[in-house]
Amino acid sequence: MKEFYDFLINFYTIPLYLITWIVVIFRYRIYVDTPLKFFPIFVIFTFLSEMLGYLIWRFDEFQFLTDDAYSNHNVIVYNIYALVSFQFFYHVYWQILQLEKHKKWVVYGVFTSILAFSISLFFQNPFHISLYYADIISSLILLICIGLYIHEKRTDKEKYPTKHNLMFWTSLGLTIFYICFPIVFYVGHELPTVASQNGVFDVLMIAVLFMYVCFIAGAIFGRRKTFR
Repeated sequence: MKEFYDFLINFYTIPLYLITWIVVIFRYRIYVDTPLKFFPIFVIFTFLSEMLGYLIWRFDEFQFLTDDAYSNHNVIVYNIYALVSFQFFYHVYWQILQLEKHKKWVVYGVFTSILAFSISLFFQNPFHISLYYADIISSLILLICIGLYIHEKRTDKEKYPTKHNLMFWTSLGLTIFYICFPIVFYVGHELPTVASQNGVFDVLMIAVLFMYVCFIAGAIFGRRKTFR
């Protein structure tokens, strides 16, 4: 029982992913035919990835590698997750953007992100270290995609309350997280002593919490006709 309590305290974001998935499934009808129609799959993929990462770190039975020096390395799970999640959201914004030039910029961003991950493989072992340079580049690309969306929203003729727009809440959560993410990852990997002494990764956990609260709020307050 104590181990389960410690799990909830130290890895509180994992239950949050599951709660988010339940909410977005329950409210699926409001966005079933929108660019976010695969959102529940993404959320449960996040939950399962985090659970696998935890199990690899905590239990020997789930180890990928036989070398004891890397017995608790779960970073490959997060490297795969990062690549998939970035491409998922790029696709969402590519679908929702209306101007062709903006769509082309997203496509360029997709190729840049994939290229960054591919080049990183030559310099970093994805089984032992986060591909954080690729993560940082991909984060900046996603922020640009969000900026393009916001720019187009400001010129929309139809004005609906933003609190009823699931895409608004999704973009808000992603923006907060991916503003923090590159800074935390850079400091955490290039200045690990500074990161550990100042609780830098705690900032990232708070940003994750804020992002998923935004996802939940969007699902709860969202209305079908106001999605855009």
